[in-house]
Amino acid sequence: MAKAIKSIKKIELTEDEKRAIDLKEIEDALIDNKEALLETLEVVGHMKDRGVISLLNGMFGEGDRVLKVLVDLLSTPENTMAIKNLMLLVGALGRINVKELEPLIDRLNNGIENVADNEDNDHKTGYLDLFKALKDPEINRSLSMLLLFLKGMGDDKKSNM
Repeated sequence: MAKAIKSIKKIELTEDEKRAIDLKEIEDALIDNKEALLETLEVVGHMKDRGVISLLNGMFGEGDRVLKVLVDLLSTPENTMAIKNLMLLVGALGRINVKELEPLIDRLNNGIENVADNEDNDHKTGYLDLFKALKDPEINRSLSMLLLFLKGMGDDKKSNM
């Protein structure tokens, strides 16, 4: 009969064998992500051409001094106010309903194009021209929208929020 196995001896890999396995693993990862790596290398090449890599090396090499200069620069009253205003502006932009604003922007662009097309017009507009223009449905619709806009601006809806 066969003898029972009483001890299991673990196979130890040499440093060269471990290195070969690691290299094979890295090689497989490189092949699997070939396109992403090539694009990343292209971006890094562009950064080197533009001097961004040198700039980053300098910034990281002199990190403490760069950070001190930035903090000193940002702590001036003008820059502190600018940062506060920027934060308020970003907050206000977050409250704008872009879906409702889009048609208005399209119409605004149409109006700007119309002005650009007719900017060489030296015609003087008189009172009678204004009254005649009110009969034009497009002008009447625009004035009605403008009046609704002004009414909405004057409406105090803060109490409802």
